[in-house]
Amino acid sequence: MNNPTNAVINAEFSSLFVHETSNPYRSCIQGLANEPVTVRALLRRAQDLLNDETDFLGMGDYSQPAIVARLAANRPRVCIIQGSPDHPAHLHDAEHALRAAARVWQNGGVPFTFTIPVVCDGTAQSNIGQCYSLVSRNATAMMVNTSFEGHSYHAAYVLSGCDKSPTGILSGLAAADRARRQPERGNAPVWAIFVPAQVMKGGRIPTNTRRKLQEIQQAARRAGDPQLADDIEENCRHILQCSSDEAFLGLLDRAVEQRLIDRPAANALLEELAAATCDDRGGMCAFNGTGNSSRTLLAALGFVPVGSELLIDAAPSALVASNVDQLFRIINKPQYAVCDLLAANYANAVRIHNATGGSSNVLLHMPGVMRHAGFDVSLFDYQAITEAQAVPDIFAHSLTENRDTFVLAEQAQAGLHHGMSSVYKVLKDLGVAMDWEAPTINEMTWAERVAAIDFAVAPQLPQERSVIRVRPVRDLSGTAVLRGNFFTSSVLKVAGMSTALYERFDGRAFVVRYYENEVACNQELRSNRLADILAAMPELTPELLAALRVINGSGRHEQDDVMAMLNKGSLAFAFVIAGQGPTAFGMPEMFAPSQSLRHHGVIEKTSILLTDGRYSGVTKGACIGHAVPEAFAGGGIGALIDGDLLWARLSEKRVDLLDRGAFIDGRLVPLNGPPLAERRELIAARRARMEKRQLQIAASSLLDYVADAEFGVVPLAVHRRATIALPHANKADVGAS
Repeated sequence: MNNPTNAVINAEFSSLFVHETSNPYRSCIQGLANEPVTVRALLRRAQDLLNDETDFLGMGDYSQPAIVARLAANRPRVCIIQGSPDHPAHLHDAEHALRAAARVWQNGGVPFTFTIPVVCDGTAQSNIGQCYSLVSRNATAMMVNTSFEGHSYHAAYVLSGCDKSPTGILSGLAAADRARRQPERGNAPVWAIFVPAQVMKGGRIPTNTRRKLQEIQQAARRAGDPQLADDIEENCRHILQCSSDEAFLGLLDRAVEQRLIDRPAANALLEELAAATCDDRGGMCAFNGTGNSSRTLLAALGFVPVGSELLIDAAPSALVASNVDQLFRIINKPQYAVCDLLAANYANAVRIHNATGGSSNVLLHMPGVMRHAGFDVSLFDYQAITEAQAVPDIFAHSLTENRDTFVLAEQAQAGLHHGMSSVYKVLKDLGVAMDWEAPTINEMTWAERVAAIDFAVAPQLPQERSVIRVRPVRDLSGTAVLRGNFFTSSVLKVAGMSTALYERFDGRAFVVRYYENEVACNQELRSNRLADILAAMPELTPELLAALRVINGSGRHEQDDVMAMLNKGSLAFAFVIAGQGPTAFGMPEMFAPSQSLRHHGVIEKTSILLTDGRYSGVTKGACIGHAVPEAFAGGGIGALIDGDLLWARLSEKRVDLLDRGAFIDGRLVPLNGPPLAERRELIAARRARMEKRQLQIAASSLLDYVADAEFGVVPLAVHRRATIALPHANKADVGAS
């Protein structure tokens, strides 16, 4: 056993003190009295964990007098921010935090730790928990800021997970950094590094479970429903994740409806699938959803140490020590403070997000983080950067072809690519304008990081197996910001659409099927009678169907019936889900409807979803979200009715409400605006129902007094203070080389 009295201090940092005029642990005796016991308890647990590791050098004297001496001398106070162990991404945080705490002490600093709750978006899908997911990001920012400022920490070592937690933590740290810039405070800025959780390997459908699914497929074909059989077959191609489990729920609901299987047997099947889904080592799911998009975002912003970006197991002590050392090296260097890294790397991160096909949720989180940092950034700055120069898709991510994020991490661990440095190198080789002089916490610019690697992807890794491609997959990429005559903005994840689907929907007219909430939409989309329900809509008059055959079809007055029109795509629907915006219902993800639509054969190929809510990062297909203004705020989306017509001009980044009479006459004429006055009574009745539905959410977690989705749904106080322009005259040119 190591002798705790031995002096073990890393010589590299033996003289490191934080440069600031204010030290609350010197000017206020209470902190100096209260906190040493927490530090000592933390280090005692670290000692117990690490004593059996042969290369552990001990920690020297960590008595309370020794801790007091370091606090009084303004040695670096480092908080290690953990997530909650009820989230799969944070199963190893406790041990990781202890390893980090030991190294902070060995470096002459003072370690602290605190945890924050993390909502698992998969667990919260399709229940009231999704109404708490986005608000948890703002609550996380507030909690992190409160703890960080309340205990006067200098730097953060963040154990980064998924969903809303990473950007919530970054927002809280950015807010603290911005407040500390006031000269009256006399504080140093805030420094931080983020170490993302490992990637979790996707599950596989057990052999016996697959056999039962095949029996259902055979029964569906015998019953005359080959589409259900095909839909099950398609979902079986995916790695087993909570997202594919959700699709199986919808598919088995359809099987129960047709009496191909009874409800107890369907539930038993779902339980078998659930038990085989997650690897017991935990981590982030392997799809390129919000969790892995946040991982990519943090790395693109320069906050992740080289070597820690794509782990496939818990971080070992040597890697943790290296990360802590790097954090200590940037302390007292203002160019690596949180707000400075954000300002320098914002445009880079936008382009990386596009090139890697990240979650549309990031279009809420990036403005949110930047506004917490004090920068006047909105959704339209993202749009300006993307329109200044097209960025190709270089991420061949697939859940069916062995190119998921776990495989990406395996390739990184095998030395076949260099993670974010490789992504930057590919874009450099393709001539994409980036800010190559932007700094990273590795004390290297992106130009230096790219110059330090020999290849983006190793020659021995065939391109068809590589997630990162050195040649573009296609020109279409990223997320588009759409405008329209019944909303000021919405977003579409172009990366989630195939090129064929994008081209098929570009210029098409869609018939509105309106839902006041997600529940009503789920009930229809999970029904095996969906096509019949849609065909029976009274708004589908013979005159309208005839116009649709001409405008969406071949240009001739064909005699196709409704089902034939659905199959051909001349009859296409826009499933509109309103009342799901931030102030109405917490802006939950419309994941279940998107999964049901995606696995509904013909309907998937002909229809779109449109909502003032959000979508999961794993969502595929034509899913338009974040409509502003939301229905609860009087937005035009809340004035739509069954039978309205929408004209989607995706290549022009527009979706407009059409004049129905002109359409029947064969003309595509957008209205001047939504029919708010004509439908005043309907809108008022819908508003009353939204207010009643709001009562399902605890009052403590309503998203009241927030900016809309164009500004990241941040608290109004944060929104008001975000007045600083990014340090570039023309935001569209940010990052130009």
